[in-house]
Amino acid sequence: MPALAEEAPKPAAAVTSVNAAAPPSAADLLFEQPHMKNAGPGSTITYDYLRRSGIAKGPFGPPLSDTVTLTLEPGKSPEARDIRVAMFSGLNRVPAGPFEDMSGNPVVSLFLENHLRSLAKVLEANPRYLKLAIRKGLREAATVTPTKVSVGGREVDGWRVEIQPFAKDAMEQRMRGLDKMIYTFITAPEVPGEIVSIEASSKNAEGGELLEEKLSYDQKAG
Repeated sequence: MPALAEEAPKPAAAVTSVNAAAPPSAADLLFEQPHMKNAGPGSTITYDYLRRSGIAKGPFGPPLSDTVTLTLEPGKSPEARDIRVAMFSGLNRVPAGPFEDMSGNPVVSLFLENHLRSLAKVLEANPRYLKLAIRKGLREAATVTPTKVSVGGREVDGWRVEIQPFAKDAMEQRMRGLDKMIYTFITAPEVPGEIVSIEASSKNAEGGELLEEKLSYDQKAG
């Protein structure tokens, strides 16, 4: 698993049902579940990616619309997969993977690592500092609530995880308004790879878009 996932805290118990009385931990949902158990060898999982920003002088670069594709082959166990990654296309391509014998979905860590590289550059910040804030948010301050996800024309059970890791941060004056960043993760066991969407979004006091970065499962591309 990529670095951010390796450092995620271990859950106290495994998720057994979306309708369980108590919600699962955010770290368990995003990093510890066998996400690939319902994604067969030989299949592909495609995510649509979008990044855009309204910050003056465009420190995040021009708007980017691309895809991230995972190609799956058998792993050593029934729930594991060998995974090849095509993260963006052409001149936008970012090296990623491959990953061997993985039961989890690496796209969460791939998204966050790529996001944090850009964020650290814009803020002239230490990426490890930002990473630790997200880890702490997932461990101590995540909101996990049941949700519904539309798959193939029907609604299935899922989970919504939300954190605001930089709120009241000691360095908020240096964050150009991005201390209000909200991270939202949607998961659903019936979606191949279980990760439905990941979004990092921040607006200024007037409602202007500072950053929108989103990864969404493409149902039509499977």
